[in-house]
Amino acid sequence: MEFLRWSCHDVALWIESIGFPQYKACFTENFITGRKLVLISCMSLPKLGISDFQHMKTISAQLRELLGVSEPRWSRSVADPPDDDLTGFLKKKSRTGQHTDSLTLQQFLINNSK
Repeated sequence: MEFLRWSCHDVALWIESIGFPQYKACFTENFITGRKLVLISCMSLPKLGISDFQHMKTISAQLRELLGVSEPRWSRSVADPPDDDLTGFLKKKSRTGQHTDSLTLQQFLINNSK
């Protein structure tokens, strides 16, 4: 989960490496770090200035691969489904602070099982 330590510049290099150098500024101008990258989805890409549907699909797929999370089921309710353990952990790690910085996946799983 090295990506959680990425700076805006690192995220821009990643977006370039997956074939979208034209979107580097979209990520740097919006201060998207590795922690914030966790919160990016197809729904938030237009807010960053990315509106080409095929690009959105590809970036979202590459992002899910980077994060190691699965694609949401197409038949799910329109309401937000509960997060799986890894997605919940990554969303928690997207925040900053001493507690969050030191939180491990194992600790997260123990705390959420209570």
